[in-house]
Amino acid sequence: MAFDSIPISLWYAISQLREQVFVVEQSCAYLDADGRDQLAHHLIWQDDGGILAYCRILNPGLTKISESPYVSIGRVVVDSRFRGIGLGEELMKSAIEHCRTLYGHNPIYISAQLHLQGFYEKLGFKAVGESYLEDGIPHISMLL
Repeated sequence: MAFDSIPISLWYAISQLREQVFVVEQSCAYLDADGRDQLAHHLIWQDDGGILAYCRILNPGLTKISESPYVSIGRVVVDSRFRGIGLGEELMKSAIEHCRTLYGHNPIYISAQLHLQGFYEKLGFKAVGESYLEDGIPHISMLL
């Protein structure tokens, strides 16, 4: 879904979930509103109770690796009430399909939290380079 087509009340719920997980749960002070949401494609899984899971897809040129052919999946988040049931894996599979539909077979880049490296490897991603700190949390660059 394009940013401009997301109702403000839905965007508020998405922002609330992102802040709950990335800022509060992970005790990480960082600028979530990074200026890329307006240019991203958003996958939003919801039910009557709110947002279940969410991620965004950035087109080539908007990834952290500037001037690259890489599509990027980021801000991958699952509400804590729905973790451990495979929703994250299904969300990522759907995001990969959306990347292929939107951008063909460009490589897909993610900046993965290091403790989730195995999760992403099961989906076909391969680590590139050494781990690094991003906002105080160990991460690793991965490509599919």
